[in-house]
Amino acid sequence: MYIRSEHRLSARDDAFGLIESRPLGAWVCQCPDGLVANHVPFLLDRGRGTSGSLLGHVSRANDVWRAIGSGAPCVVMFSGAQAYITPNWYPGRDAHGRVVPTWNYVSVHVHGVARAIEDPAWIRDLLDRLAATHETGQPRPWAPAQAPAAYIERELRAIVGIEIAIDRIEGKLKASQDEAMADRLGTVRGLRAAHGDESHALAELVARAIADDTTQEG
Repeated sequence: MYIRSEHRLSARDDAFGLIESRPLGAWVCQCPDGLVANHVPFLLDRGRGTSGSLLGHVSRANDVWRAIGSGAPCVVMFSGAQAYITPNWYPGRDAHGRVVPTWNYVSVHVHGVARAIEDPAWIRDLLDRLAATHETGQPRPWAPAQAPAAYIERELRAIVGIEIAIDRIEGKLKASQDEAMADRLGTVRGLRAAHGDESHALAELVARAIADDTTQEG
């Protein structure tokens, strides 16, 4: 991923936080017949392996697990808040006119080797952990143990586990860091006034980038 120095999301905790808050990854792996892409909700296990691991599962009918075999290089892309940035939010539009629109976003790419896992106990543990993670906040959290055992056993046979040991992480936060300060502040105001949680979340990322830059300058 192309990353200018001012857009680099260097803190691993920030990258991990994005993965945990936006767990649906675009998973692309190199298979014998070429690149194969799938969208998979991953569970990040920060303590597994030397640099953490991504854990997920796919349908047994999805041939990707056979294609990767015992290991295949891959990248998983996680996308966070994103929005179009209009020059109308820039004071520079009226002051000198040298402005253009852009797109702000945050993204994390995880590189590693994927392997397929057919062990029923491993897959069942993953299902329990996924449910515990995503049912948090529900008034009556669901767990696999609440379903009939025979039904869960049948479902387990229909899926295959995926584990990706993390080799490298790239993070990018494009949050107007290369714009004039007045225009950056205008972007925050514009995003906060826009409709939708996505714009509001991005507004806070732009504001945080401004605060970080101000702190470093001071």
